[in-house]
Amino acid sequence: MTGFYKFLKSLGPGLLFASMAIGTSHLVLSTKAGAEYGWMMIIPILLANILKYPFFEFGIRYTHVTQKTLVQGYLDMGKGYLWTYSVVTLVSTFTILAALYVVTAGLLINLFKIHISTSFAAMCLFIFISVILIIGRYKFLENSLKLIIAVLFLALLITTGLVFMKGPVSGFENFEQPKIFDEIGVLFLISLIGWMPTAVEASGWVSLWSIEKLKSTKQKPSLKGALNEFNLGYVLTAVLAIFFLIIGWMTFYGTGTELSSNAVTFADQVVSIFTLHIGDWAYSVIAVAAFATMFSTCMTAHDAVSRVSIDVLRKLCKTDFFKRNSSSFIKPIVSFLEKVHQDTNLFSPKTSFAIMVLLLATINWIVLSAYSANMGNLVALATFVSFVMAPIIGWMNHKVVTTKEIPLEYRPSGKLQFLSYIGILFLSAFAAYYCWISFF
Repeated sequence: MTGFYKFLKSLGPGLLFASMAIGTSHLVLSTKAGAEYGWMMIIPILLANILKYPFFEFGIRYTHVTQKTLVQGYLDMGKGYLWTYSVVTLVSTFTILAALYVVTAGLLINLFKIHISTSFAAMCLFIFISVILIIGRYKFLENSLKLIIAVLFLALLITTGLVFMKGPVSGFENFEQPKIFDEIGVLFLISLIGWMPTAVEASGWVSLWSIEKLKSTKQKPSLKGALNEFNLGYVLTAVLAIFFLIIGWMTFYGTGTELSSNAVTFADQVVSIFTLHIGDWAYSVIAVAAFATMFSTCMTAHDAVSRVSIDVLRKLCKTDFFKRNSSSFIKPIVSFLEKVHQDTNLFSPKTSFAIMVLLLATINWIVLSAYSANMGNLVALATFVSFVMAPIIGWMNHKVVTTKEIPLEYRPSGKLQFLSYIGILFLSAFAAYYCWISFF
């Protein structure tokens, strides 16, 4: 029992990674992949999880060895690296949270059967989660997710088993399988691979969580221990993605049913998938579980994007662009950022975190409302830049973890570096093909 308690206490960045990843990529995209394209979509899901693994592992490795964030590592390599990551972060601040919150708002409306707009429900969630993050911060985030992830895994394991026992749903006789490599199919693959298990820039988020974990731990874990904890969370995300795919495939594939892009309708469809195999009595239970899953994802991602935005802004204050810029428009912004960077009484770390949490909530609610809570548009917009920039961020992570700053004994093995190169080539080829069909 003591060993299990120590194991639970050791869970941190890997657990947060799992909670953050098991959101849109799993509940929405994995389920839709199985429902519309069948079992073959397990191939891109596995490929994405395997080939992206080194980039996230490098974030844990670099931070554990150097006690610095990946963002600082980018700046140490050169200002161009920092600016590249800053562009991706900027896009993330305007899209990712909006995409997550709109799905969660749909689940909330479906759960309580309340007649309010998705935009209003999302606003309530933004306010509630912002308050939780500002008051509870990292420690509350870490502790609150342990039970949620355990319950979710058990619920999905049972549901997947029941789906297999019941067998696949009977499809139409004249059903034609959608083509994977036409324009619609490729665009869906972009979304699936781009967010499976999550966007590559999230490696910076994992790095920041590692810093927080190190601050809250009296005894620093070994590099092997830190990597094992992360690997557990990473494998869990891949397994759950396959569970969602199987459920969508066995329940919807061949019926011609399309999963709605409307958040509320989609929420009802997803919950109905589970109750179809368990029974109507379980509708409320499953609805609560699905909502809790997305709620934890929103909370984790909101925390991560807030942290990385602050870190990026502080590092940008050190660049020559801000120091020498004399524009009257830029000056107030530079002055504000310098105050944040200096951590004065007005802008202490806690205060700047609270400001960023509220700022991101406001920005993303505006974006969500402007898109009329259309989940499909938000997911497509959020994945575009992340997918195109993925090979560049992956290469940056590879480079920062193989610099002279990392002792030879702590650098990735030759096999892991080789897998990293394969991942960069894979993502580059897919990004190039996507740009070609989009613009030519």
